[in-house]
Amino acid sequence: MDSAALTQFLFIGLLIGVFYFMLIRPQKKRAEQHRNLIESVGVGDEVVTIGGLHGMITRIGEDDFEIEAAPGTKLRFVKSAIARKVTEDDDEEIGATSEEE
Repeated sequence: MDSAALTQFLFIGLLIGVFYFMLIRPQKKRAEQHRNLIESVGVGDEVVTIGGLHGMITRIGEDDFEIEAAPGTKLRFVKSAIARKVTEDDDEEIGATSEEE
């Protein structure tokens, strides 16, 4: 094998390594964090869905959950629709932003 072919193989290996560390590894980490988030929520937690809907979880099923978006208004979503869990820190930031306006 000549040096040109060896250089090409080395370059392709380098590209695969860059793709792994820049694309594949971070995506796996985000997927793991989302899976942990879904497993950590419980009844009574306030969440935000991927559509931006805020509500409190009232029931959790095997594949879905139910949130109360307004008094008496319950909506059902698949578990993967949970974008984040609302914490007290989030509420304080929202309050501070509203007061500044």
